[in-house]
Formats: sequence, C-alpha cells, structure tokens
Amino acid sequence: MTARDGHRPAPPAPAPSPSSPASDRPQLIADAAIHLLAERGMRGLTHRAVDEAAGLPLGSTSNLARTREALLEAAVRRLAEREAAVLTPAEMPTAAAHTAGPETAAAGTPAVGTGPEAITDALALALHRYLSRHRQLLLARYELALEATRRPALREIYDRAGRAFREPMVAMLAAAGSTAPERHALSMVAWCDGVLFSCTAGQFHTTTPTRTELRTSCAELLTGMLRRPDDDAGR
Repeated sequence: MTARDGHRPAPPAPAPSPSSPASDRPQLIADAAIHLLAERGMRGLTHRAVDEAAGLPLGSTSNLARTREALLEAAVRRLAEREAAVLTPAEMPTAAAHTAGPETAAAGTPAVGTGPEAITDALALALHRYLSRHRQLLLARYELALEATRRPALREIYDRAGRAFREPMVAMLAAAGSTAPERHALSMVAWCDGVLFSCTAGQFHTTTPTRTELRTSCAELLTGMLRRPDDDAGR
C-alpha cells in the first residue's frame, strides 16, 4: 500500500537488525510494539505496523503473537524488563558493602538494610533517567495501563510486573525504619508515578526536574514517613 491508500508506513523503531538470530525476534517485536505505542498510541498498534517498524517480513508478528491480546501481553512483559534496566548496579549507591543496595530492588530483589539516603539517591536517579532518557517507556506504559483496565488477562500480567517494583519498595522502607511499609510504599510509588506523569503528559510536561530537585522532594517525603510520634513529642 502507498500513502494514497491511506496507509502510512510505521516509523522505524530503535531495534536490532532484522538479520539477527530468530531467537531475538520476540524481543525485536516487543520493542517495536513499545515504540509504536509511544509514537501512535493504542490505535496505531497493529501486527502489520509492528512488522514494518521492526523491519521484518509481513506476517512475522502474527506468527509469534497471533492475537492482539498476545501482542499486548508481550509488550507488557518486555516493558517490565526494560524498566528494570533503567537503573544498573554500577550506578546505584548501596547502604553498606555487605548489604544489598537499591539497585537490587530495581531488578526485583528486595533490599536488606537500605538506608533513607540510599533510597532517595536511587529514586532520584531513576526518576531523572526516565524523564531525560526514557520518556518512550513512560508513554507506552500509560497506554498499556489504560488498556489493562479493559482486559482482565492483560491486567493480571500488568499487575504481576508491577509487583516486581512495589514489593522491593516495601522491603526497602521496612529496612529504613518505616512503621507502616505497605502504606508508605503506596504513598512513595504514587508520588513517583505522579511526578513521572505530570512531567511527561501532565501540566509540567515541558519541565524536567534536576536530579537534585527530585532528591530533595523525595527526601522530604521520606523524612515525613519515617518520623515517629515520639520525635515530635520531644520538641
């Protein structure tokens, strides 16, 4: 088809060469799907568009993900992998040499003995990196989150992926001294999500806070969470 037919070729996705091994094809297709979700939204995600964006022969995506549901599920799983890799162990501070640091939480492993400063450093770096380098992942996530509200099977996969981030947050806050880690994790995750949305698609979409600003705001929130009633009583 040509532009006269009303079909616009999909924009190229930043992905490996289509000549890569067949074992890489599922990842290539999922990355192309994420790219399309960010560029065109849910309506722009079709099997044909993914083939074109990935530089693959027509029908390649259908062979691996025969239904739209399967394609969306593949995108959610791949998105979780890419978001987990936003923070790398080498870039993340640790509370002490013998303890697990916040970088393990980013990879889905609960941290032990992580202090408040390490948490604020990790979250500030993650937020700043999302906003400065990985907006495409955020846009794709928002599209998938809304679609998951209408597809129970996709909702289950989306929530399972989210637990890989939420549960380590609970563990980090508990290790930092939180008396209500579940409730505090909800507040912290909601704050992070709010900052990301506001600075990507909300009222502050033209603003990218500095890492220092993000760290300051995170520290203020965390300080309030970890303050105990007797701390104020002694004043």
